[in-house]
Amino acid sequence: MVLDGQRARADFALAPVARKLINVNPNTISWIGLILAFACGLIFYLSGTEGYEWLLLVGALTVIVSGYFDALDGKVAKLSGKAGPKGDYLDHVFDRYADVFMIGGVAFCATWCDPYLGMLAIIGVLLTSYMGTQAQAIGAPRLYAGLLGRADRVVLSTIFPIIQFVMIEVGYGTLDIAGVQITWMEIMMIWFAVVGNLTAIQRAIITWRNLGKMYPDGKGKEEE
Repeated sequence: MVLDGQRARADFALAPVARKLINVNPNTISWIGLILAFACGLIFYLSGTEGYEWLLLVGALTVIVSGYFDALDGKVAKLSGKAGPKGDYLDHVFDRYADVFMIGGVAFCATWCDPYLGMLAIIGVLLTSYMGTQAQAIGAPRLYAGLLGRADRVVLSTIFPIIQFVMIEVGYGTLDIAGVQITWMEIMMIWFAVVGNLTAIQRAIITWRNLGKMYPDGKGKEEE
């Protein structure tokens, strides 16, 4: 599932709002998205408290709203002519913190996830993003390719909390796999951990090949 390549299709939902907010500083919108991401992580963490499972639905909604603001800041910046390297840098920094906040809320909630699995999921997500930006940092094309992009994470972080809540309501809040009980949220985290790291490796290979085309003699900028 690679949804990052489909971002242009979301323009119909972003452009009208962006035009109305054209006089708003894009960085302000970025801050709102970050604050919502922090709130989302806190909500997911608290949803593990008995009797507060309904917060999973609130968390899913917050993921969507946070993701919308994350996309909206860039659209406003382009329409207002304020797009630049400082805004792009801030956006990347906030995106990484947003990932940690939202996934961390699940990772450190013992009700939904084993903390060791949670740490692997966070590592997978951060490495995926790092490989994409590192490619650009060394002069290769910026990478969005791979099995798990940010848009994919937003979609999964919306769907699985809803699934978890619904399955709790019907009496199947956990699955028994070979004698091991796992939650639906853990399935999502396993996907982040495994596919995230596979995406990081995939991007590393693509960047290595791109560098081979850019520097066929094996010399990079630093060596020259």
